[in-house]
Amino acid sequence: MKREDLDEFMACYSPANRHVRTPTWSADKPDGRRRMYGYEELIARDKASLDIFWLRDETLADRDKLLPPDVIAQEIVDDLEAALEQFRLIAGDVGRYDAATG
Repeated sequence: MKREDLDEFMACYSPANRHVRTPTWSADKPDGRRRMYGYEELIARDKASLDIFWLRDETLADRDKLLPPDVIAQEIVDDLEAALEQFRLIAGDVGRYDAATG
């Protein structure tokens, strides 16, 4: 992944322009990633709830299926270390990009 791979996302989702965002998707540009929907269009859909209850981990409801706390803690540590390594790589890439572009 390169910095330019995120350019469209950064342009669309920058906090500085959040009130003037424009869609990049249209019938003529079906590859655009940003599409806007009006309230009426969203509410007319089946299951229009914005609640993400469907992402709930069902194993959390049954305490007998939970992993031991030390295993959960180690998984969290492993995930954080992996994420930190990815951020280090990204920071290195950004540093090289900035140095190259001045």
